[in-house]
Amino acid sequence: MHVLENLSVTYNGAVVALTRVDLDVRPGEIVALLGSNGAGKTTTLRAVSNLLQASRGQAAATRALYDGRELLTASPGDLLRGGLAPALEGRRVFAPLTVEENLIVGAIGADKTRVETRRLVERVYAFFPKLAERRRSLAGLTSGGEQQMLAIGRALMAEPRLLTLDEPSTGLAPRVVQDIFRTLKQLNKQEALAILVAEQNSAVALAYADRAVVLEKAFPPTRRTPPAYAPATA
Repeated sequence: MHVLENLSVTYNGAVVALTRVDLDVRPGEIVALLGSNGAGKTTTLRAVSNLLQASRGQAAATRALYDGRELLTASPGDLLRGGLAPALEGRRVFAPLTVEENLIVGAIGADKTRVETRRLVERVYAFFPKLAERRRSLAGLTSGGEQQMLAIGRALMAEPRLLTLDEPSTGLAPRVVQDIFRTLKQLNKQEALAILVAEQNSAVALAYADRAVVLEKAFPPTRRTPPAYAPATA
């Protein structure tokens, strides 16, 4: 089980982004992380993958475990090699590289051998046939849906046990969103892959998730205008 208890996050040592967030993801389940813009979904996912330092964030928690290991003291690379793979918001493919080269980069980051890399590339193509068709295309010239599939496929090259996804439906047509979520559900069922997905589109997330955690903006009881950085609670 992957657990966060009483998570709080600050940025630049002063701006409070999250307080009192409790979250757990059990093996083989899909958990939807829901909330409005600014509620803290991206911050929570960054904390789960210990990526906050890149944006000058600091996390603290009563308990933070991934697969029984301390999460907040592990490096992002160690977490990736240990089976926790993030697919970040905005897709973030390497535009000058081909689709297949992007997948190979994912394998390199996870320290996969050449033989393992070839097997994992074919595995990704089996789940996302459109990527196989575009394998030699520059990633920056593919469609938004194909780039989202590629971002997920690159994360899958680490053979994760826990996959985190940040707003995978953003900017995509409803049909493409359904295709991506159906594939995620297939991965979840066939390979017992645990998935934590942050989504503003609650309808599609709840259609495929086993359960959901909702982040809410919680303003202090005051008549003054609440600050823009008001903390979120689960």
